[in-house]
Amino acid sequence: MAQPRYLTGDKAGIEEFIDKFDSFLFDCDGVYILAPNLTPARNILMVGVLWSGDHLFPKVPEVLEMLRSKGKQLVFVTNNSTKSRADYKKKFDKLGIPAEVNEVFGSSYSAAIYISRILSLPSPKNKVFVLGESGIEAELESENVPYVGGTDPSLRRDITPEDFAAIADGSMLDDDVGIVLSGLDFHVNYLKLAIAFAYLRRGAQFLATNTDSTLPMAHAFFPGAGSVGAPLVKSIGREALALGKPSQAMMDAIEGKFKVDREKTCMVGDRLNTDIQFGIEGKLGGTLMVCTGVNSKEDILGEGKPIVPAAYVDSLGDLMG
Repeated sequence: MAQPRYLTGDKAGIEEFIDKFDSFLFDCDGVYILAPNLTPARNILMVGVLWSGDHLFPKVPEVLEMLRSKGKQLVFVTNNSTKSRADYKKKFDKLGIPAEVNEVFGSSYSAAIYISRILSLPSPKNKVFVLGESGIEAELESENVPYVGGTDPSLRRDITPEDFAAIADGSMLDDDVGIVLSGLDFHVNYLKLAIAFAYLRRGAQFLATNTDSTLPMAHAFFPGAGSVGAPLVKSIGREALALGKPSQAMMDAIEGKFKVDREKTCMVGDRLNTDIQFGIEGKLGGTLMVCTGVNSKEDILGEGKPIVPAAYVDSLGDLMG
């Protein structure tokens, strides 16, 4: 397998690389994480593509403006299901990053697009039971997809003997639910899981915004959306169709909405098993890894590496040459 091309400091190489593409897909999120291998005074590591927490990486706005000036289409792709596109727009504005709501494509919106435009179940049997937060609800509403569950306060409690009986006889269930959508739910409990499981046993389609095993937050890692949905996978005996990176269902939805030419599209990210794999499996024209993220140069250089980007830079700002 060919070694990835190192572009930092290579002005001609950068220009040649950028000119190959009409569209760029960018991973967004970055966080501060603990790095125990570093010295105690430097045990916090900033990772990400555009930002890390509230820290904007150098020259990010300039890079995006440069690409726009060349007529490139930009799409910001994230697996975070708890935030809607409008939520992300606020984050972009706060950090001074030029972006429009319609340029953001999160896993919640990906799921909403897939449900409304690809599954397109006949009404009224197109209702969704949501295991997740308000970001999912907002995006379902944007596509006029009816839903139950989600942030419903009546489900944020312990299950009772009466609940078991009502779920078993169907009186607690909505006959119009045809889909269970699992995402990151900060209030997951046995009651919600039992209801979701009952819908799946009735034949509801099983979807997930994403299946990330962990969530980086507050300088540490916590259970992610995939961990929230894992009890359902175990109990029903089948995997959910994931609508986030690296699932190609998300790539299909991006292609359908933005009309991108895959051969002239580049995926830019910091994580090999989501961002770069997403671009490779999607048969995009190129992939670019930034080394300010989860994976490092050591993960892609040398023989026998399973996932390798076409090119890499030390940081996104290096594209300014």
